[in-house]
Amino acid sequence: MDAMLILIDSDAELERARALVERLWESDDPADVARLQTQARLIATYEESKWPPRPASTAALIRHLMDQHGVTRAEMVPILGTPSRVSEVLSGKKELSMAMVQRLRARFRVSADVLIPPPRKVPTRRSSRRAAA
Repeated sequence: MDAMLILIDSDAELERARALVERLWESDDPADVARLQTQARLIATYEESKWPPRPASTAALIRHLMDQHGVTRAEMVPILGTPSRVSEVLSGKKELSMAMVQRLRARFRVSADVLIPPPRKVPTRRSSRRAAA
């Protein structure tokens, strides 16, 4: 199959590129396989630039862990404190204490690094005063 690669900088070109991938998918020709791989990378690059992945919130991560381990909200009370605290943490209204992080880490066997959100950037203020000479 003779096909060119499509450089993607619009949604219309994205659709053309996806159609090309569909056509190349059935080919066994090594040149077409190479085109398919390259076009797929171009599509992924465009999609990631247009829709960058957002890191999951701590609350979403905990809900995922609960789902994966079959843990109910009631079973989270000893880990997070009280039923209302469980609700606050799972809704994202309350951040985790270090004690909660330790208990979650022990219960779900995950690194504490994934449970502690990155520090928030604090805007720095420039001083308008000049240093005295």
